[in-house]
Amino acid sequence: MNEEKLIVETRDLCKNFGPTVALDHVSIKIYRGQITGLIGENGSGKSTITSILSGMQPPTSGEMFFKGKPHKPSSMIEGAKLGIGMIVQEQGTVPGISIAENIFLGSENKFGRVFINKAAMVKEAQKALDAIGFTGVDAGAPIESLNMQDRKLVEIAKTVYEDPEVLVVDETTTALSQKGRDIIYGIMRKMRDEDKAVIFISHDLEELMETCDTLTVLRDGVLITTLSKEEMDEDVIKRCMVGREMTGDYYRSDFSQPVSDEVVLKVDNITSGFGMLMNFSMELHKGEILGIGGLSHCGMHELGKALFGEMKLLEGEVVDTRTGDKVNSARGALLKGYGYVSKDRDKEALVLTASIADNILAAGYDKLQKGLFLLPGDTKKYVNGLVDELSIKCASPAQDVQYLSGGNKQKVVFAKWVGRNCDILVLDCPTRGVDIGVKAAMYQLIDRMRRDGKSIVMISEELTELIGMCDRLLVLKDGQLAGEFTHAGGMNENQIIDVMI
Repeated sequence: MNEEKLIVETRDLCKNFGPTVALDHVSIKIYRGQITGLIGENGSGKSTITSILSGMQPPTSGEMFFKGKPHKPSSMIEGAKLGIGMIVQEQGTVPGISIAENIFLGSENKFGRVFINKAAMVKEAQKALDAIGFTGVDAGAPIESLNMQDRKLVEIAKTVYEDPEVLVVDETTTALSQKGRDIIYGIMRKMRDEDKAVIFISHDLEELMETCDTLTVLRDGVLITTLSKEEMDEDVIKRCMVGREMTGDYYRSDFSQPVSDEVVLKVDNITSGFGMLMNFSMELHKGEILGIGGLSHCGMHELGKALFGEMKLLEGEVVDTRTGDKVNSARGALLKGYGYVSKDRDKEALVLTASIADNILAAGYDKLQKGLFLLPGDTKKYVNGLVDELSIKCASPAQDVQYLSGGNKQKVVFAKWVGRNCDILVLDCPTRGVDIGVKAAMYQLIDRMRRDGKSIVMISEELTELIGMCDRLLVLKDGQLAGEFTHAGGMNENQIIDVMI
């Protein structure tokens, strides 16, 4: 490679979190005119190295160079001023303020030092949104008026507006609709064509192989290899990631067992606010994995909340047919043996500043409580057993959840409900943002629960996942049932897509 195009270099970069080694003497080179992919299992060090590069946190040791000069940003603001923009994996917008104020957060003085010219700010924010192709939205509107996927586009507009020379895209595409993905792909290609650099982190092998010019593989904080476009092979990449051969199907292999006729949950003509669900009905059977799919804004994520009693319904009802009771509150659902894995993991499923143990125990206190007391020995055994069972990588269960990788955070969410031994599980994008190793473990766990007689609603934006795991698939469109498919009747991807669109 032409060393004159070298823009970022790390030499023997190390990062420790107490006894946990996140990066172990990692040396990489990033070149202008390239999209460089980073891949590895959760906890491999991908996000750690880019967060250090952007100024989010310092390294323990080692050196960094940007445009040939020593690089030691003290904050993301300083990193951005130097020319490194980063779109983070989880939600990065601030509630309670407008879209425009989010875009110019930290740089409001561009519009006045004493009194902020809000009209000028909104006008400039509108330009930033239009520049990335995010049209049809009012920059002066509250950020809460946008859903999670569209808020991510606001973050992208903010980062691109600052015109970085190096753009870090950390797992962003998992939170985007296809329209949003097309926008970010276009931005990455444009930066490459302008002789800038992109660092793209993703767990989607197909996406990385199609998008990236080179691919660097990390495992347990160590750089394993860097592959050119010509060297990219799916099996080779997987083997480098996990250190062992990974072949065969990750999904269910047995769909021959008939699903029980017993209905455990019935949804009867439910309608929610803003037209997200309209006269929708369904039944869930004992021991069934029922898939829910569709395009963005089809109502599938709202359905997940409704099934767990977390959404107020204008009409209709969700009924637990085992008891005949309505499910109209999360507390009531919990007591009836329901579990719910939210798509928005960090905001709705976890308390990031609490420990792994406290997060796991949050759904299990009533199971462990003896009279008015919780015995430390019981809680320790309960938590340690789940940490071991789900292979959660951590220094100890006392570690704060915020310091875990995305995949290990997701395992903590699952541990809450596995420990509670829920009979009905609502899983909204259960494998979003996790690597192939964790995905395989999640699929095995979900299938094991099915074989144990648990009933599962699996909401997903990944059609291959739905086809590979579900006995039956319901497709939503504009809040209504658009189609139903079964494995017995055949699940043809093209036919399903025709129904979605």
